[in-house]
Amino acid sequence: MSRSQDQTDTLTLLRGGHLPEPADGPSSSLLQVFPNACQTRPYIICIDFPEFTSLCPVTGQPDFGRIHLAYIPDAFCVESKSYKLYMFAFRNHHSFMETITNTILDDLIRVMHPLWCRVDGLFVPRGGTRISVFAEEMQKETSPRMDLVRELVSGYRTDRHTDLLP
Repeated sequence: MSRSQDQTDTLTLLRGGHLPEPADGPSSSLLQVFPNACQTRPYIICIDFPEFTSLCPVTGQPDFGRIHLAYIPDAFCVESKSYKLYMFAFRNHHSFMETITNTILDDLIRVMHPLWCRVDGLFVPRGGTRISVFAEEMQKETSPRMDLVRELVSGYRTDRHTDLLP
């Protein structure tokens, strides 16, 4: 049997047989990362979470939506199962949609330090109002590598699938 060069020693969530309870709500501590094996080339990773739920901080009513993540990793990538558990932690969390989208971006930047990261929060209409929140951040350094990142992000925005738009 052959194996890749992927480093998995620090990924503890995949081994336990049971999932931890996110009792304290969403926290960057739920997110695990692994080394990016392809650092020589900027590339985009997309993760779509179509069954996002949280609670309105005023009414306690559920909010439903879709969270779309796109990022260009630098040294680390987010492990998908830990990302799923992180997203589940919002289910009993009271927060506005705008805060949620920016919190997700901040937490991902905290653990991965990506070259570029974008979080799209596409929320289901409640009371006849659809809310979509888009937050992104790019490393500010100036270098030939970051010029390639900016070019890749520009192409991503141009070629973006219309099914992600509200």
